[in-house]
Amino acid sequence: MIRSLFTSISGMITQEAKQDVITNNLANANTAGFKSDSLTIKKFNDVLIQNYDKKVGDKNVRNVIGSISNGASIDGVVTDFSQGDIEGSDSSTDFALSGSGFFTVQRDDGVGKTNYYTRDGHFHVNMSGMLVNDSGDAVMGRDLNNNLTAINVGSGKLGCDVLGNINIDGVSKYKLEVVDFSDDTKLKKIGDNLFQGDNPTQTTSTAVKQNSLEKSNVNVINEMVNMITTMRSFETNQKIVQSLDETLNKAVNEVGTVR
Repeated sequence: MIRSLFTSISGMITQEAKQDVITNNLANANTAGFKSDSLTIKKFNDVLIQNYDKKVGDKNVRNVIGSISNGASIDGVVTDFSQGDIEGSDSSTDFALSGSGFFTVQRDDGVGKTNYYTRDGHFHVNMSGMLVNDSGDAVMGRDLNNNLTAINVGSGKLGCDVLGNINIDGVSKYKLEVVDFSDDTKLKKIGDNLFQGDNPTQTTSTAVKQNSLEKSNVNVINEMVNMITTMRSFETNQKIVQSLDETLNKAVNEVGTVR
């Protein structure tokens, strides 16, 4: 009976974690370039049930009866990198990527500068004339000498072609640093709609669209269905725990009472 409690409670823990993932997806349904997550669940190793009811000669032989599951555990969070719909924008500093790949941004944390990656192309020009994202991180590009640098727009008019070549007032200045990874599953979300990853490679197969934004790939209807299913599963496990608790209470306080 105690094992049943562990099994039910492990189910409640995993369903609670799944609910957190679904809630985060729904909260970012309107966030540009957001990639939805899903929770993967695995089971604990089964316990083999056996006894010694067989006897061969002087030795007891174990007879396998079957196995009992120890419940579920969280295996990890998987990100869906499928592309969201691309919609038009009135801002010349909004960009979308058609195909695989990520924009490169650089964050100065006071100790050093670190590059991160995002599908969110909702950029703007700050007071210093630098192209930045909503968190103030510098958008990176290649200058005419192919050096990786922050993009300085100044007070000029920004233009961009489908290859990511940026011109300021009609003069070619930069090329957006669009990169890809051989294995997207190794990318790690760090917040602010950014990813952290190693060994990025430049990609030329991804089209850059100015005056456009990629919408979130969250399917709101599916997420709502998943939320209801998760809530029902949690409630079922909760009722099982309550039932087991009542049974244990009777076993301890009533069945064993001597009159």
